[in-house]
Amino acid sequence: MNIFRFIDSPIGTLTLSSDGAALTGLHMGTSRKRPDPDGWIEDATHPLLEETARQLGQYFRGQRRSFDLPLQLHGTEFQRRVWTLLTRIPFGETRTYGELARQLGNPGACRAVGLANGRNPIAVIVPCHRVIGADGSLTGFGGGLPRKEWLLSHEGLAGIRSLELAI
Repeated sequence: MNIFRFIDSPIGTLTLSSDGAALTGLHMGTSRKRPDPDGWIEDATHPLLEETARQLGQYFRGQRRSFDLPLQLHGTEFQRRVWTLLTRIPFGETRTYGELARQLGNPGACRAVGLANGRNPIAVIVPCHRVIGADGSLTGFGGGLPRKEWLLSHEGLAGIRSLELAI
């Protein structure tokens, strides 16, 4: 079963997708990764998607710092290792691509970490927005840098200015 629903958020419309047992995607706006309507059923009342929407609402209201949801991350073994590391970056903290590469035991894999980060299918919940450049700059984000900046500011990171997003 492939189901999805849309929710409104401070960073625009989000598309949640699931196989019925676990969350398989969280995509922003008109992301190219959104589910193809063929073979997908829109179901705004599915319990898992309702719970995901509830927890995201709490996160956006500042009432939640981590998520407790079943996730199914489809990707290569390397990508899944990177995504696991992303889930370990605490709320309000960042890591660089280089730090993640070193944690994987391959300091030269910064670029591969960046590519895996960019293919994260469950944004926000698997917090790829918490990865920044070695110089502290906001680099690549599938949802766009204004959303990344908003998310980091929402998490209270110093030096990140808040944005009013026109999405």
